[in-house]
Amino acid sequence: MVNVHAKYCRETYHNGMLEKFEAVYPDNFNYGYDVIDVIADDEPNRRAMMWCDERGHELRLTFGDVKRYTNKAANVLRAAGVKRGDKIMIILKRHYQFWFVLPALHKLGAVGVPATHLLTKKDVVYRCNAADISGVICTTDGDIAAHVDEALPECPTVKFKMNAKGHKRGWLDFDALLKKASDEFERVDTLATDPMILYFTSGTTGMPKMVVHDFTYPIAHIPTAKHWHNVNPDGLHFTISDTGWLKALWGKLYGQWFMGAGVFTCDFNKFAPADLLPLFAKYKITTFCAPPTMFRFFIQEDLSKYDLSSLEYACIAGEALNPEVFEQFLAATGIKLMEGFGQTETTCTVFNQRGTTPKPGSMGRPSPGYDVDIFDEDGGVCPAGTVGEICLRVDPRKKTCGLFTEYYGDGDGSQIDAVIYGGLYHTGDTAWRDEDGYIWYVGRMDDIIKSSGYRIGPFEIESVLIEHPAVVECAVTGVPDPVRGQIIKATIVLAKGYTPSDELARELQDYVKKQTAPYKYPRVIEFVDELPKTISGKIRRVEIREKG
Repeated sequence: MVNVHAKYCRETYHNGMLEKFEAVYPDNFNYGYDVIDVIADDEPNRRAMMWCDERGHELRLTFGDVKRYTNKAANVLRAAGVKRGDKIMIILKRHYQFWFVLPALHKLGAVGVPATHLLTKKDVVYRCNAADISGVICTTDGDIAAHVDEALPECPTVKFKMNAKGHKRGWLDFDALLKKASDEFERVDTLATDPMILYFTSGTTGMPKMVVHDFTYPIAHIPTAKHWHNVNPDGLHFTISDTGWLKALWGKLYGQWFMGAGVFTCDFNKFAPADLLPLFAKYKITTFCAPPTMFRFFIQEDLSKYDLSSLEYACIAGEALNPEVFEQFLAATGIKLMEGFGQTETTCTVFNQRGTTPKPGSMGRPSPGYDVDIFDEDGGVCPAGTVGEICLRVDPRKKTCGLFTEYYGDGDGSQIDAVIYGGLYHTGDTAWRDEDGYIWYVGRMDDIIKSSGYRIGPFEIESVLIEHPAVVECAVTGVPDPVRGQIIKATIVLAKGYTPSDELARELQDYVKKQTAPYKYPRVIEFVDELPKTISGKIRRVEIREKG
């Protein structure tokens, strides 16, 4: 097998563990040509993807297929007027066409802007105008195409709209055009420093920012796939994310294909554990990654009814991992969940490296591809056990591969100046480091509660509450208090069979007092039917705080 990833990085090992990772690339590096096409030319029959949907349809794609279809897609998009630097919004859920469209945009030198199908008209208008979108490629599945139609009269930069997986009148038909297009495509001149991807942040406290990554970004995902996901080049990796979220690029494309591994995608509309769990045996999935919420649903099933024997490794990301989830999944499967942490602005910056023993609840140690540490408010390194901000040291004279290049539309530079200063990229996330170098998440800086002189992270209290059988989901926030400054409030969604009551509230308060320091118990408890969330599923604690 062609060892394509080794050409673009230098790895230093110590006692068998990756100690340092450096990206190495030519000025014209382009993932479409230099990774996909190289593997396709060397091993055209190597499996690249296994795709299925809820209706039983299946599609197996080799790297030879992917090269051919991405060339055809590039010709379709070029005929629609797409050129180097154009920004194209892609709303394709888990449809296999996404894996044709995005690499085709790379080959054209255009900028892919993946987005979720959960956008409303207002969201589409904001994104198209803020990012100067030139074209929209959209599924006909669901309501999103109608929302795009409603939005486009207010989006003057959009020149074309194109459907995939179905066709709607007035739209270009991607699937029909793909069949007719040539599968020959001559390399377009691009630079490694050109913009390649634009993703909108989650926007938990304000309007989403537009994060831009250049063509070197895929290289920074080699550690993700090789040392965190531990993909088997002859196996099948399953990351559950929709392509509208950046996590799809972490686990469904760049690092996995760099390693020559196949990716698995199930094109479902609604997450149902009982439907997904049988797929592990059917398709012999070897490695898996999902957020803690989905693992919580998995462990509520009787996992002994499912054959998970093909699964070699499992990872977790997207939110901090509750130790209870770790222990229950381990008991059911014998597999230790390997947590990782990163942001839209980065790749995986902290993770449990393969070959290490994870500590339940810890995100792991810093990625060898970044210079990560915990810093205090004065820019000094925090000693072990002290909470501070997770920051990345940056050298203005040298690019940090994997770190974003700009916030698009940040004309005066104020947005980037707010996060990169003093030789550091400030993540806005707080954590502490133990004596072994493991990092333990505390919370967003805006979410830290200051009560009676204590600094309290919401995650620790949420982790305790989620262990109680009455609690399905919860969010911990601070409430203004004239004596203590702030007191702790827990907003709780109850499990089936439980009803809100003062007695249950007192039971939950006593439960927290017994499990952690008594001053951390929630003095206010509110029971709700659901928590306010962003369209990416992140809890909007700011909305809870504003309610009081």
